[in-house]
Amino acid sequence: MLKLWSDRTIPPLIRAEYRNNLNVLGSAEESPEAPLETLPGANAIIAGARRTYDGSFLKKCPDLKVICRTGIGIDNIVVSDATERGIAVCNTPEGPSVSTAETAIALILVVVKNLKQVSKGFIENPSKDFLPSYQGMEIYKKTLGLIGLGRIGSRVARVASAMGMRVIAYDPYIEDSQSAELGIERKECIEDVLSPSDVVSIHTPLTQETKHLMNSERFLQMKRGAYFINVARGALVDEKALYLALDKGHLAGAGLDVFDPEPPSPDNPLLNREDVFVTPHIAGVTVASRERMWRMAISTCLQVWEKKRPDSIINPEVLFI
Repeated sequence: MLKLWSDRTIPPLIRAEYRNNLNVLGSAEESPEAPLETLPGANAIIAGARRTYDGSFLKKCPDLKVICRTGIGIDNIVVSDATERGIAVCNTPEGPSVSTAETAIALILVVVKNLKQVSKGFIENPSKDFLPSYQGMEIYKKTLGLIGLGRIGSRVARVASAMGMRVIAYDPYIEDSQSAELGIERKECIEDVLSPSDVVSIHTPLTQETKHLMNSERFLQMKRGAYFINVARGALVDEKALYLALDKGHLAGAGLDVFDPEPPSPDNPLLNREDVFVTPHIAGVTVASRERMWRMAISTCLQVWEKKRPDSIINPEVLFI
């Protein structure tokens, strides 16, 4: 029977579904005083986002065969260290896609409609006449620029198009036929997406090449008065550069679900700006997506344990060795 350890506690309902296949050792969440107490005997780990899985961590569990990350990003797993030890690194890319795309759309609407500012003002002064001063933007026929057109970006594109937005995108890894199928314009360089867009939303994985992809130069390439959305990874953005672009009035606002580092420091200046709406890295987490990711992650671990090819694996060269 597969011995499983997880960062977070597996919900009782999900655990019951797999009770004949799993020996759940415990989780870091269940024993915060000694979070790794039950780890050493694990054959499989279901990993979260806030712990680094490198060689020093992996040597604590010599019988480990697979790490499965709930979600898409694997930037906190040192894949080379896992591969060296014959450990499969997997993820659940389909799990959070719907919820993350929906949150991106929600953040777009919140920031362009200035809902944070107007809600606060209304609570403070309900009798004020807001009609003359309200500056909410209508997104119909406005341009949405997407950086990344994978599972999440493409879903955002479809929803935004249905709402009447013109959608353009930069993604060097997709074919023109894919963007044409979505009915959007694919641009050859990132600058051609940034400069005409009223809203820019980033949906790329975090790699050495994409770290701080959005920096001072990139923000200045955006249209003056545009809005920026990030539900992907905090380190894709140079936060100081974003703050300056907002502070100087070049950008009108931002919606951020992710930060670098996480959790952000309480004195992070982006947290308290009226023109920035923030959420605590929950874009991909809804009741439905959470259950979906747990099931996908457990099924993936069992596939590796049973010497079957998992649905999603990052380092397939380790299989069955």
